[in-house]
Amino acid sequence: MWKVGYFQFRPLFGKVERNVERVVHALREVEADLLVLPELAFTGYYFQNRQEALALAEDPDDSPTVQILTALCKGGNFHLVTGFAERRGDQCYNSALLIGPEGVIHIYRKLHLFHEEKHWFDPGDLPPAVTRINGVGIGMMVCFDWIFPETMRTLTLLGADIVCHPSNLVLSYCQQTMISRCLENGVFAITANRIGTDTRAHGRIRFTGKSQIVAPKGVLLHRGPSRKEELYITTIDPREARDKQITSLNHLLRDRRPEFYGPLMAKNP
Repeated sequence: MWKVGYFQFRPLFGKVERNVERVVHALREVEADLLVLPELAFTGYYFQNRQEALALAEDPDDSPTVQILTALCKGGNFHLVTGFAERRGDQCYNSALLIGPEGVIHIYRKLHLFHEEKHWFDPGDLPPAVTRINGVGIGMMVCFDWIFPETMRTLTLLGADIVCHPSNLVLSYCQQTMISRCLENGVFAITANRIGTDTRAHGRIRFTGKSQIVAPKGVLLHRGPSRKEELYITTIDPREARDKQITSLNHLLRDRRPEFYGPLMAKNP
């Protein structure tokens, strides 16, 4: 059995140190195996331009934020998935980091950039991957990746038991769709969304909250509030995600017919 959960909160734009302190305060005494934070949990979301994103982003190999989160994981003996503005030279990625007591274990860079993110970030250049932690397959995707079913199916085929989904959702469709994603893939998903608004000179964005945990077969275990901070933890059995049987004669993965799915691999129109 695993204790898993999320911390839904409101990151303050550009206040990296203050946002890190908020997370450390919330998670310092927690008892869990795996926790998920929102997308861009420390910088905030609504950048004016690419230059501002680069200025606030950090290189995970030399990041005070990562050092603090590593110490947090070590002190609590848990693993953490967090959204992170990643700087690599002149490149800037909307990333998710899997961090444990020994530091960064894996980095995922968001493949499907949403709306104005295309002005701020480089598209992800690494394929989805699954990392095994104490025998449990952990996959990551970020926010708008939800609308592309190929993302979660790929993680499932790679052996994910739990898909961690840092998000800054502004549309109203994702939470319900993730129930279908878990049904069609037979996996757990933890969607950690943020609350509040980013109000800048160039506009204002409101985020929808309602972070949630969904079990295989599309069972909604918990959905959080839309406007309130919440730390939520529950106990799951990751082995449930390995039962892909739908009926005695139907299997989610073995019944696939990939030889007929050629158009899925075709270049974009």
